[in-house]
Amino acid sequence: MPPLGGLAREPRGFATALLLLTPLPAVLYVAAMIGDLFYGSRFLGTDPVKAGEHALGEWSLRLLLATLAITPLRRITGWNWLAKHRRSLGLYAFAYVALHLLTWTLLDVQLLISEFVGWADVQKDLLKRPYITIGMLAFLLMLPLAITSTKAMIARLGKRWRVLHRLVYGIAVLGVVHFFMAVKKDIREPLVYAVVLALLLGWRVREARRSRLQRASAPTPA
Repeated sequence: MPPLGGLAREPRGFATALLLLTPLPAVLYVAAMIGDLFYGSRFLGTDPVKAGEHALGEWSLRLLLATLAITPLRRITGWNWLAKHRRSLGLYAFAYVALHLLTWTLLDVQLLISEFVGWADVQKDLLKRPYITIGMLAFLLMLPLAITSTKAMIARLGKRWRVLHRLVYGIAVLGVVHFFMAVKKDIREPLVYAVVLALLLGWRVREARRSRLQRASAPTPA
């Protein structure tokens, strides 16, 4: 089957567009928070910290789902050149999660302000809001994936690299659960993410089952 649209090769400028556009939301939201907090603008409403924090978290989840969508898209469209962008999308997802966490610690609970008084707020949040603990766990699981995403680490780990990076499935589930618990009432938006994740994981389960059946039905060599 030929590639969809005849795109056997990556379109010219695709990598550059990805490089420029993927960090753009982070730049805009950080700039908006700075403007609202220090220069009197109202880009993000009455609570710019919460708005920016939530937006960065949502973008991290979108990019995480985008990394999981690469494999099925390759199989369906024949665009095999997408594979080389999977690692970049994963690293961008980690960067957005890190910004989301920094916004919470430095601007929301103000962890490093007033002689570390913010630690009490962190402990209170962790005890009263388990979705924060779930988000923290997802971030900690992303750390080894980000650290081992270099070419040198991939070569050093060999087959173990693939096994380690299967953590991304659990991270995506934790991210969706974190989003569900954070919104409390209106679950329509996290429900969309949950459906997308279910489709992506369901496709993988189906493909794994099909592969096992093919191996089982393959003739045994004489």
